[in-house]
Amino acid sequence: MSYLKVSTGDNDSSPLGDRHDSFELDSLASSDDDFSQHTPSSRGLSPLGSPIHNDGSDRDDFMNENDYLTTGYNTRQSRSNSASTLGDVMFNIPSTRERRSDLEVPLEKQKRLSLLNGLSLVIGLQIGSGIFASPTQVDLHAGSVGTSLIVWIIAGLLAWTGASSYAELGTAIPLNGSSQAYLNHIFGPLPSFLFSWTAVTVLKPGGAAIIALVFGEYFARSLCIPIIDTYWGHKIFAIIGISLVTGINCFSTRLGARTSNVFLVLKVVLLLALPVLGVIGLLTMSSDSEKPALTSHNPFEGASKNLGDYAIALYAGLWAYDGWDNVNYVVAEMKNARRDVPRVIHIAMPVVIIAYLLANLSYYAVLTKEEMIASTTVSVTFANKLLGKAGGIIFALFISFSCLGALNASVFTAARLIYTSAKDEFFPAIFGHTHTKTNTPVNSLLLQGGLTAFFVLIGEFKSLLTFYGIAGYLFYFLTVFGVIVLRIKEPLLDRPYKTFIITPILFCCVALFLVLRTVIEKPLESIYALLFIALGVPIYIWKFGISFKELFSMATSFKKF
Repeated sequence: MSYLKVSTGDNDSSPLGDRHDSFELDSLASSDDDFSQHTPSSRGLSPLGSPIHNDGSDRDDFMNENDYLTTGYNTRQSRSNSASTLGDVMFNIPSTRERRSDLEVPLEKQKRLSLLNGLSLVIGLQIGSGIFASPTQVDLHAGSVGTSLIVWIIAGLLAWTGASSYAELGTAIPLNGSSQAYLNHIFGPLPSFLFSWTAVTVLKPGGAAIIALVFGEYFARSLCIPIIDTYWGHKIFAIIGISLVTGINCFSTRLGARTSNVFLVLKVVLLLALPVLGVIGLLTMSSDSEKPALTSHNPFEGASKNLGDYAIALYAGLWAYDGWDNVNYVVAEMKNARRDVPRVIHIAMPVVIIAYLLANLSYYAVLTKEEMIASTTVSVTFANKLLGKAGGIIFALFISFSCLGALNASVFTAARLIYTSAKDEFFPAIFGHTHTKTNTPVNSLLLQGGLTAFFVLIGEFKSLLTFYGIAGYLFYFLTVFGVIVLRIKEPLLDRPYKTFIITPILFCCVALFLVLRTVIEKPLESIYALLFIALGVPIYIWKFGISFKELFSMATSFKKF
């Protein structure tokens, strides 16, 4: 194996600058073809190789603190790649040699996403429809105003622990694909493939379809035309929304990111309006015969004494916070991932938690407890009571735009997972290309849009929520557990951000509890979900032609470095 060693000491005039800058701006984008033939290996996440390698040597002997290494290799499909290293870990990045045209630029080399774009992706997906609908389920099962607010706080903090764990992984393993890249590095290619198989076929398009349908329902309602405010009318508008955001992201990565920024501003305006209107409602409705929930009785009166109720309420709250891992799908495209990924998480999470608390306080300041429980669209009921029918229409329109922003963020990142999966040989290579003119992953975006539209037409989402409870949190658990494993197996791995060890431990306990609770409460649906995940195993065997003996060896031992 040949290496290029560049010193970046204090007196060095190398354009690479210091170690952090060289890694952030150059190493992930490097594709020096002079070194592309030195090392035979595999970029793919197949059993033949991993995108991250550890040579087992001591960090101090292998290179000094400011060394920068780069090398490359060919895959078994003759794909040329570059490999960037920091310390004793090498990150393999696809080079431009396999491009269909000299004009095709891989996503990993474009580096167009900033801190604001990261915030838009995380906040934009979290603040979609959940906060405008989930309060009903939380309030119903928590039983009182006080316990409901506590559930929202706990759910937010738990989501924050997961996001912090992913932030550590995202800065230590700066590749697109989120759990796919992390699971491969920690546990090997099979768990990585199973995540990709499950997320691409069901989790991502199914979740986006729910958002799209909520968009269609609210948008149709805001138009006040009974003939289109129907079951199929909602589906038509949902597919129109999917087509719109898919087209935007096909046209330009920057336009897709800026669209998320615009929708973020709309969400902020909407969430700021809620507490203002809540204060107005509290002052004007406190003398009514039916007092709002916030002032009518003791805040903890009626609190549930059943632990199962709190589990359901917590699950509903966590559903509203889902999306905290969104930035991890685009880490390789960020201008300064080592610095910005932790910042995105630690700015976005408190903002969303505070916004959700203020929104719920606003609902409680205007609506009675009975109105909260009876409504499936709390925010529209809130606006109708306070501002009349016109206010309800305006809020319905704003909520539809909020959902459209969440849909845009979902499509943007899900397409990156498909693109990365194709680059790693999990899916056909056609999905691993960018368009020669727009530099966007058009094929991946079209596949994601098509799968989402398919789920919209099917429209069976009760089972999908159970599937999400099993599959989603099973992979969340496995990925965050990987943080603990890496601390033991690779203590010298460079970690620009390092969370407290109690953080992944706490999240793993909660994730495991949610998975087990779903299995106990809905055993049949859980079996179907687990069987679907397991279906990826024979597909993996067929795809890579490995033996059952090799598969068993992979399943019973951690990957050796």
